[in-house]
Amino acid sequence: MRFLLNLLRLSVKELSSLWRDPIMLFLIVYAFSAAVVLVASGVKLEVVNATIAIVDDDRSQLTARLADAFAEPYFKPAVLIGRDEVDRAMDVGRYSFVVEFPPRFEADVLAGQRPEVGLVIDATVMVQAGNGAAYIESILIDEVAAFLHRAGVEAGLPIRIANRVWFNPNVEGRWFSSLMQLTNSITILSILLVGAAVIREREHGTIEHLLVMPVRAAEIALAKVLANGAVLLLAVVLSMELVIRLYLGVPIAGSRTLFLVGTLLFLFSTTSLGILIATLARSMPQFALMSIPVFTTMLLLSGNMTPLESMPTGLQWGMHLSPSVYYVAFTQALLYRGATLAIVWPELLVMAGLGIVFLAYATHRFRVMLSQIG
Repeated sequence: MRFLLNLLRLSVKELSSLWRDPIMLFLIVYAFSAAVVLVASGVKLEVVNATIAIVDDDRSQLTARLADAFAEPYFKPAVLIGRDEVDRAMDVGRYSFVVEFPPRFEADVLAGQRPEVGLVIDATVMVQAGNGAAYIESILIDEVAAFLHRAGVEAGLPIRIANRVWFNPNVEGRWFSSLMQLTNSITILSILLVGAAVIREREHGTIEHLLVMPVRAAEIALAKVLANGAVLLLAVVLSMELVIRLYLGVPIAGSRTLFLVGTLLFLFSTTSLGILIATLARSMPQFALMSIPVFTTMLLLSGNMTPLESMPTGLQWGMHLSPSVYYVAFTQALLYRGATLAIVWPELLVMAGLGIVFLAYATHRFRVMLSQIG
């Protein structure tokens, strides 16, 4: 009973300290509202308004039809340029794509030959370059096949592909980016918030007050995890319901209750990690510098933006020690594909296990830190 009372009082103290910190409160509100909207609206994984030019050495009905096929919202209106202008235009970044049609292109197509179409790509923007090349290839194949069908010529394509898009039928980038930004905000703030609370205790001298009270290091550490985790969990609920579902109109496929359970376990592990980092730092700037590489690595290598399977094998094994890998897999399976507990329970179990390990070591380090202060 004494343990629970101490935990309750220390948690109330943590919430009171956070309430008196307007900068941190603003950061929480911004991260779970404006940041989610800005990323969902601004980050485009699909091709949108890409600049494209056409080099038409054929000047035929087919090449004119193909040029008109590159339309909004994927591409800006195609610009007709000369072959001698291509290098200069690409050097100054005027166009992202240049499509080159050779002479007698239409005649060769009608004769059943395989004329080559040149495609010059500015690959400095990697995502748009890769996706745009696939868009252009698909447009060219579809338009040539339609042209041959109207001309009474059967298109000799050995394979016909029928695409069926699951879970995101309109391939809306904001459906993906909004939810992934939510996981990013949870990761960053859970580490920073609880770690800053520990450092603030040391810098303001209130840690000495705790030393003379009948409380244990485990109670102090666990109170910080519970209080700050509860605040972030409330922010996640409001962001999910008001920002993602209501404002952005993103549908949620799976159970929101199960998502909150998984988020609670993830917060348990990351807030414990935040305490651990804070016990290794001696000041707020040092804590910030130590936190940046930790959560940056967790964000970039969690499978959030690129599949974990595409990384080197050694790096994959190393990242399995990060709870963000399991949380991203859990979130994508649950919220995108409507997975049930029978599917995602391994991720929940691992996040809980990592949280226990982090909290145990963080408590040990916290106890050492208190003894050094005392």
